[in-house]
Amino acid sequence: MKYLAWLLKAAIFFTLFAFALNNQHDVTVHFFFGTQWRAPLVLVVLAAFALGLAAGTLAMVPRWWRHRTAARKSQVEPTSGESEMPPGSHHGI
Repeated sequence: MKYLAWLLKAAIFFTLFAFALNNQHDVTVHFFFGTQWRAPLVLVVLAAFALGLAAGTLAMVPRWWRHRTAARKSQVEPTSGESEMPPGSHHGI
């Protein structure tokens, strides 16, 4: 199974490497106000992927933060009287 995982990783790597080699032509990305950026296509695709990854992570942070805060609030530490079990309710030896 370990070798199959490495074979899959190698196949993905070589596929992406071949994609990068086949897409080295320069492209022009036109921004607002006449600004443009000329770069190889593979860099433009990589930049778009990185920006999407950053945007998705930033969009996830507030919800994650609220979930973490709610989880901390729900973990109320019991006082000494609440942690004791009533007599006869102990299960086990």
